[in-house]
Amino acid sequence: MEEKKFDLNSVIGFILIFGILIWIMYQNKPSEATIAAEKAKKELVAKQEAQAKDATAKAAVLPVATTPGDTLQLAKLQKTLGGFAYSATLPSAKDAYTTIENDVVKLKIANKGGYIVEAILKKYEKFKKGSGELVELIKNNNANLNIQLVTNDNRTLNTKDLFFEPTLTKNGEDQVLSMRLKAGPNEFLEYKYVLKPNDYMIGFDLRSQGLNKVLNTSKPLDLEWDLKTYRNEKSVSYENRYAEIYYEYNDGKTSYVGQGENKEETPEKVSFIAFKQHFFSTILLTKTPFEKSRLHSHNLVKDEKVDTTFTKDFKANVPLAFSNGEIDYKMSWYFGPSDYKTLKSYDANLERIIPLGWGIFGWINKFIFIPLFGFLSSTIGLSLGIAIIVFTILIKIAMSPITYKSFLSQAKMKVLRPEITELGEKYKKDPMKKQQETMKLYNKAGVNPMAGCIPALIQLPFMYASFQFFPSAFELRQKSFLWADDLSSFDAIAKLPFHIPLYGDHISLFPILAAIAIFFYMKMTSGDQQMAAPQQEGMPDMAKMMKIMIYVSPLMMLIFFNSYGAGLSLYNFISNLITIGIMFVIKNYIVDSDKIHAQIQENKLKEPKKQGKFQRRLQEVMEQQEAAKAAKGKK
Repeated sequence: MEEKKFDLNSVIGFILIFGILIWIMYQNKPSEATIAAEKAKKELVAKQEAQAKDATAKAAVLPVATTPGDTLQLAKLQKTLGGFAYSATLPSAKDAYTTIENDVVKLKIANKGGYIVEAILKKYEKFKKGSGELVELIKNNNANLNIQLVTNDNRTLNTKDLFFEPTLTKNGEDQVLSMRLKAGPNEFLEYKYVLKPNDYMIGFDLRSQGLNKVLNTSKPLDLEWDLKTYRNEKSVSYENRYAEIYYEYNDGKTSYVGQGENKEETPEKVSFIAFKQHFFSTILLTKTPFEKSRLHSHNLVKDEKVDTTFTKDFKANVPLAFSNGEIDYKMSWYFGPSDYKTLKSYDANLERIIPLGWGIFGWINKFIFIPLFGFLSSTIGLSLGIAIIVFTILIKIAMSPITYKSFLSQAKMKVLRPEITELGEKYKKDPMKKQQETMKLYNKAGVNPMAGCIPALIQLPFMYASFQFFPSAFELRQKSFLWADDLSSFDAIAKLPFHIPLYGDHISLFPILAAIAIFFYMKMTSGDQQMAAPQQEGMPDMAKMMKIMIYVSPLMMLIFFNSYGAGLSLYNFISNLITIGIMFVIKNYIVDSDKIHAQIQENKLKEPKKQGKFQRRLQEVMEQQEAAKAAKGKK
């Protein structure tokens, strides 16, 4: 190896560059006057921040006068609270709470801030049945509702730091809680909660009275709503997959913010905002659409082994417009299950937050799967596991004519394979001619090569719809079947002492059974598919691909469905089991290859069937290409 030599020029170059850098740093050094000015500026900013923090602290912890008429105390409070100092002199200006509840929900509302600090669903348990822990959508400061109040004397106050005066009354069987933030005896901002018996929907009127002289009404008020969603299910990662912000435009169109680390949308004219968890939702509805909104979703599950308390951090910011100097919004809160039937009963399009799939997939779920499964589980009263099995049997029986058409097409193609192979050998050097003669053979024999693909394509929407339906089926939550204690979550039969990427730290049995069923189904049908589809020149070798898929498909089922709900894996297991049975009956007792062969030979003696549009167009394209090729050869 050549020895490195001392390079004097390089050393001189480095010294010069270093010297230039030192000179530049010296020239750019700020003067003493500049340093002093910058220091004074920083001290002023720090002083202003300290004053702001001190004012906020004073607003948060305020001394309470014994009488509202204490003018000395009122004057003192006005220095920090301005017109809303009156509210801090009332007896209600303390950390107290009012509870309202019915048979299904329990709400706790704080004097400070006037918003709900606890929301408990009384009929549902978290994690697993029998846990003894009720589902709590709001607790321990995971939620916040705040309105920024800008006063005429240029103060910015936050309702979450101010004290409201509660008044609880009854209107028939309805409980009515009025929370008023007062600027005087008859001037206030009011949150009015109305709780009906046995209802998840809570009326929420937000209005002001006599505040046009206190607040700056030239700009809308900013309403801020935050919620860190608690984990309520067995698998935090599976639950987090379905935690999402949904919203509806005033024209009835529903959309969502999307999954990801940080996602944000700014929709306009919104009529409801839903902070949806997997099986529970908190929804704010308004009769007067929000002109603008800013919705933000932040993922809190980075590592499912560590991040086990919360799933998402949801934030919404909407403006509240003044009308004649006052605020007046008729709104509602929903604290309850993300159940399609329950949400649909409110006739407010809330059921659209259930992810049933778009287009035809959603139609299949809405008009076939949901009514049929509801009939089996609710009307007839079958247990949920049995309902899934009967549901699957009915779907597969309904699809059996399509399965028959697909297999019949494969059988016809299988009979024609020797002749197609013969044409391939005869026109080996002329692929275009081979394709033309093959198409003529199909037409003469009365066989449509696309007939086997179309039935398979018809079945695909039903398969995809099932992948949307079962994870969203609230009725499966904490319902057991055989060894699965919760059909909405994975059916673990063994806990692994380690974590396998993509698979997890447990072994679920239904995915294993479904994978075995898929393997035997593909093993059973792959030979017929290979025989029915001869290798075409320039096309992938389908025989090899099918051999690979025989093992890849079960492996994918095994890996990806290990942490999915047991209900979906049970459906796939039964579905493939039934398909194997149907194919066995069709192959051995319905479709007769000899009869098919005889029919094809008979068809050949008849006048060829009139070609369909697709076949005719394909034939024309081939003839045009053949003519172009011949013309090119003559040149």
